[in-house]
Amino acid sequence: MPIKNKYNSDMEDLGEACKDYKLHLTILFCIIISEYIGVIALDIMGVNIVLMPLLYALVLAIAFYVVKPFKWIEEQQSDESSAIMMLLVGPLLVKLAIASGQNLAIVFDVGAAILLEQLGNFGTIFLGLPIALLLGFKREAIGMTSSICREPQMAVVMDRYGFTSPETRGFFTVFLIGTVLGTPFISIMTSILAYVVPLHPFAYGMACGIGSASMNAAAVASLSAVYPQYAVQLEAFSGMANLIAMVTGMYVYIFAAIPLTEKMYDILEPITAKIINKNEITSNEDR
Repeated sequence: MPIKNKYNSDMEDLGEACKDYKLHLTILFCIIISEYIGVIALDIMGVNIVLMPLLYALVLAIAFYVVKPFKWIEEQQSDESSAIMMLLVGPLLVKLAIASGQNLAIVFDVGAAILLEQLGNFGTIFLGLPIALLLGFKREAIGMTSSICREPQMAVVMDRYGFTSPETRGFFTVFLIGTVLGTPFISIMTSILAYVVPLHPFAYGMACGIGSASMNAAAVASLSAVYPQYAVQLEAFSGMANLIAMVTGMYVYIFAAIPLTEKMYDILEPITAKIINKNEITSNEDR
């Protein structure tokens, strides 16, 4: 009975969201303005920072919600956006499925070595999860640290935990931060590493393909500025690496990353909770 009621409630919210012309017109306006601005590449002291349309759309949407003169976007529209998000993820799933099926031969040709590219994703678990728990996060930490929190993992998290779950809230927290700060950060980091660490340019090109289209574009732009003679090759290597990361990343995320994160959460959460409680008791006694 509760499941049926929850399903009916979601369907009602979805129906209201589909009828809300104010919400749709506002989002359409944000998209048109963002696409009209296009990609902006800034050269700051030799470091290329790429600003993508996704960033402008996010800032505009937040402005419409936060700035009070725009009274047609309020709490109701925010709730409706949450309901319709599950529907909008459908085309993304289809796109990823088609890309996966079309390029399975490439993955098999590369062999077991392709898994090495995914080892970097586990760094978010082993490094990020303990820090998130020490900062006081609970189940949100699973969504925040089980991946790089980009588009391929989004649908998996929402399907597994539900849109309103703590795990999904944690995921979208990192997703939004990555959208705003991720592209500038990876642009700067790529430029610095290319000068400091003596690796082959093609190795850096492959490293740019982490499974995020916006971050990949930003990293390649910075790398091409450092190695302009290899610009075409860098785009090819990064594009293939990014595709492989998106194709294999979802399966690694489903079958390895999420189970590992949940297992580590069960082990670490009681330990970090005791540490936090002990520090709070000590702090209160000092007062």
